[in-house]
Amino acid sequence: MTKPLRDAHRHIGRLPAYPFYGGPAINADVTARDTVKELVADLDADRIERALVLPNYGVPDPDAAFGLNHLAIEAAQSDDRIRCGLWVSPKPTDAARNDAALALAGEEGVAALKTSFLLGGHPSDPECLEQLDKVFATAREHDLTVHVHTSPGAASDIDQIGTLVERYARDVRLHLVHLGGGMSGHMKLIGGRLFDWIEAGMQVYTDTSWAIGFAPTWLVQEIERRGVGHDRILFATDAPWGDFAGEHARLSAAAGDGELADAFFHHNFSALYG
Repeated sequence: MTKPLRDAHRHIGRLPAYPFYGGPAINADVTARDTVKELVADLDADRIERALVLPNYGVPDPDAAFGLNHLAIEAAQSDDRIRCGLWVSPKPTDAARNDAALALAGEEGVAALKTSFLLGGHPSDPECLEQLDKVFATAREHDLTVHVHTSPGAASDIDQIGTLVERYARDVRLHLVHLGGGMSGHMKLIGGRLFDWIEAGMQVYTDTSWAIGFAPTWLVQEIERRGVGHDRILFATDAPWGDFAGEHARLSAAAGDGELADAFFHHNFSALYG
């Protein structure tokens, strides 16, 4: 594929070292970028003509990700190829941080609100409902997409994230990152839920970052069989946690080089992120 690409999920900022899983303090985000200049150089190298850039996150220090919101905005306002998302949290203990982040939702270049339950909170926890309502209300007010991590098990499992779809996605665009996350998530989404939600009128989208090799091919087969979903799939690298070469090759092999590839790699980005 020779056309420039659009990346619906890429991070900016480097995280502090942290002793994950009881081991020594490490920096796993080895290709993370600290500056807008470095990020733009990566976009050039990967032939990315448009990108959604999000604060890097993953350590259990809320100030780490919240503190990168201004860098994401700087990226979006310094290069018209870039749109950004703001980090927000479902946790009631982050209420003040959320207020500060959501106050930036009207800034030029902001196109999404990003959240995850990896660092705490739960989609069905009543204590998280106030912050989640506030996040989705802000997205509705500013016509933003809410970008949510999925991974198997616990609070990020698609069984749990699906409650957000049912509660909010009739009138707010919801981007489910990682195609449900892992084997179980792929089977649940591709095996029916994604298409059922689309047919029920939900504004639900996903990307194939981190997808197991079989999943994009099966996804394309199901899109063709059910006749919906071609406009809901996005290309995403999730750099520095994913890599451009692998993500691009996997989705290209499944999508081919026709209209479906144009939708995944180009057109669907515009529907969500401008």
